[in-house]
Amino acid sequence: MTSKKHLFDIPDDVTYLNAANMSPLLQSTNAVGKTAIDQKSQPYKIQGTDFFNPLQELKKLYAELIDTHEAQRIAAIPSVSYGIATVVNNITLKSGDEILVIEDQFPSNIYAWQQLAAQYDAVIKVVEKPTDPIACGKVWNAQILNLITEKTAVVTMGNIHWADGTIFNLKAISQKTKLVESLLIIDGSQSIGAIPFSVNEIKPDALICAGYKWLLGPYSFGLAYYGPYFDNGVPIEENWSNRLNSENFAGLTQYEPQYKPLANRYNVGENGNFIAIPMLTDSIRQILQWNPKNIQEYCHSISKHVIQPLRALGCLIEADDYRAKHLFGIKLPNHIDLDKLKQEFKQKNIFVSFRGQYIRISCHLFNAQKDFDILLSAIQNVLR
Repeated sequence: MTSKKHLFDIPDDVTYLNAANMSPLLQSTNAVGKTAIDQKSQPYKIQGTDFFNPLQELKKLYAELIDTHEAQRIAAIPSVSYGIATVVNNITLKSGDEILVIEDQFPSNIYAWQQLAAQYDAVIKVVEKPTDPIACGKVWNAQILNLITEKTAVVTMGNIHWADGTIFNLKAISQKTKLVESLLIIDGSQSIGAIPFSVNEIKPDALICAGYKWLLGPYSFGLAYYGPYFDNGVPIEENWSNRLNSENFAGLTQYEPQYKPLANRYNVGENGNFIAIPMLTDSIRQILQWNPKNIQEYCHSISKHVIQPLRALGCLIEADDYRAKHLFGIKLPNHIDLDKLKQEFKQKNIFVSFRGQYIRISCHLFNAQKDFDILLSAIQNVLR
């Protein structure tokens, strides 16, 4: 795998290491979006099948990406919070049940669970990040497994930690949840598309993913996989296109009591998005050609040479086996002047995310080794 920067619109003087915040669009995806806008300008060219067929094509591509043969278990969603709300809307708890979350989990995967816990007098149990920086990821994973007990009703978490890239052993976690008959809900927004994931292997009860990060798609459109637990659930809204025979426009007022099968009932209203769907289809098709495994290997190849020099400066970085290669955190030395570092980054057009004493680095195929050389040099300049 070689750099694909020529397929993106990133100037040579910009060091963009912030795809976890917002990925750039591929130039091809951008072009597809512009064509789609032109189509909406001429609505007489839009046919009835355009409300349905493009989404079905997108679902099939995404099903291939997440390794499932059941594309109809995938629903179109506008956001992760919408996908999580659908999950929460279909869960009933008992007093004292535990919902297991990870410390500093992204709020879209927290607030709904807090409300559910309050509704049923359940408990939010937080697995805190170990304070010992040595083998933090290994210890954290062990703690997660230890805290999944007969009281656990739901485990809800990311494939990796969104702020520092810690990898969680979802296979072992899934096995433990199945053993105690708890649900496993995964927020894949910071991993799907950049790291291999298999629904067939992990068997999550739900996998929720935003489209604008590692799927390289547009904002306000994502995809959610819902397993058998949710087959007969209740959607959080009722829209016409999720019902059987909705393709028959002439018969829409012959109101249909039955939903389309599996997760189709959970599609957001106006799910035949004429702009977002072709854009996300284009980007996922490209990701499939690249293969997330190759993306991980490439990201490691362009970044691994700066890990030891950064550690020598007093920075803390998770062990290679327990951190993602497309997204990882660098804990800066306590004595560093953060304001000075931010100014240095601004002057050199370096884009990262600051998280307290951490900086979050997130790279992709539009990056190269020189981007990490520039990053290292900037940190060295401030620490001298």
